[in-house]
Amino acid sequence: MTFAELKHFLEARMRQSHVYQPVLIRALVDSGGSATVRQLATIFVQQDESQLLYYERTIKAMPVKVLEKHGVVTRTGELISLSVGRLTLEQRAEIKRLCETKLQEFIARRGIKIWDYRMLDFSAVADELRYRVLKEARGRCALCGASVKDVPLDVDHILPRSRKGATAYENLQALCAKCNRTKRNQDATDFRGYGVDYEPMGVPFFEKPRLLENRLAFAVLDGFPVSPGHTLLVPKRHFADAFEITGDEMQAVWNLARVRTKQLKEEDAGIKGFNFGVNAGEAAGQTVMHCHFHLIPRRPGDTPSPRGGVRGVIPTRMNYGGSRDS
Repeated sequence: MTFAELKHFLEARMRQSHVYQPVLIRALVDSGGSATVRQLATIFVQQDESQLLYYERTIKAMPVKVLEKHGVVTRTGELISLSVGRLTLEQRAEIKRLCETKLQEFIARRGIKIWDYRMLDFSAVADELRYRVLKEARGRCALCGASVKDVPLDVDHILPRSRKGATAYENLQALCAKCNRTKRNQDATDFRGYGVDYEPMGVPFFEKPRLLENRLAFAVLDGFPVSPGHTLLVPKRHFADAFEITGDEMQAVWNLARVRTKQLKEEDAGIKGFNFGVNAGEAAGQTVMHCHFHLIPRRPGDTPSPRGGVRGVIPTRMNYGGSRDS
């Protein structure tokens, strides 16, 4: 290939899916036309922003903190400095020799195992494999049910790669970014078999106009209100027993409750309190077998004796005499 042909290739013929081709050609030019794969790999690492960010985080999180604790280094923003100040040429050589000795002693003890976590299967998930996983997940997180319309979805390794999990269909599931970060490499649960249903057909709550909504829950007016403004807070995931709710779902419900109470107070200054509760099971009065929470506005005089509040689910126990318990 001539210089003109190489120039034409770069200007008109090169098709890129990454930065690799121009980085490789530039590295070879800088090396006089030839370089070993190891030399090229070293140059690629310098160009890999993700690797640079990874080591920036690693440096801040571990060696800098440890050495700061021992008074060896100081950190000012992004600047790391030796605490000993300026060293002579001889002193610098001695410190470097000692560091090299420590490094080689450690490598002799541990060998290639030092880098085991970097030598596992970290191959990227191919586009067609990612598409298959997300399609079969119906575009939802297998754990919390968040939709790809609302949050980014990751293709997660069920058995983490750090534990030698393979990049293969059988070991992949769709998780939202939050669930994936929370899971990290501490768990190998296959959430695909949970059979979770979201926004199910036939549940009346899902057919009502929504007053408020977030990614895991929504609020609607109760069809048979106890008082004006009686609101239902409904998780999107289909389950009957309120005690099966996840922490994220409960937080989503509570966030809606806080917003809704503020709305209701602004609409009606006569509201001076709320009852917030749930019926869990037929024996407790649950009639629609999809978990839902009641938010009931209370106004002075709406009942002759409000004392006892939710204890009124068993009317004879609502009034507890002289007890001050609530």
